[in-house]
Amino acid sequence: MMGKPSIAAINGVALGGGCELAMACTVRIASEKAKLGQPEVNLGVIPGYAGTQRLARIVGKGIALDLIVSGRVIDANEALRIGLVSSVVPPDQLMAAAASYAGVLLEKGPLAMKAAMEAVHVGLEMSFNDGCRHEAALFSMLCATEDMKEGLQAFLEKRKPQFKGK
Repeated sequence: MMGKPSIAAINGVALGGGCELAMACTVRIASEKAKLGQPEVNLGVIPGYAGTQRLARIVGKGIALDLIVSGRVIDANEALRIGLVSSVVPPDQLMAAAASYAGVLLEKGPLAMKAAMEAVHVGLEMSFNDGCRHEAALFSMLCATEDMKEGLQAFLEKRKPQFKGK
């Protein structure tokens, strides 16, 4: 985990390694013409870049198994329905949608964003209670940052915060 969010803008075929690369990103935005899948079984192999692990964590075990063992390719709307992508836009609006989402992320506290991503990624590898304790520890650490003070002050002053990552 690099500690910063990444956005996959999928505007065509993302099969096998392409789908695995997209799943490695924090957020996936697809154009209406996108096709996604893990069809490796059609070649006598399985996904080899954590595709089995990421897909199951993103869409759930049952749907992941269906897609992986059948080698079925899905369209953008089905990917949205199962949670593989977070939004679907017309092809000519894909890059603008990704840039707009990136703009939203740039306004957030970088320390908080990194901690939130860690809480989710690391927490999924722990028991629920241990994940909650890890989250609480990250929350406590963030309460001592300049960014938290700036965020609270900006909220009280009804202005946008100016985070510095400190």
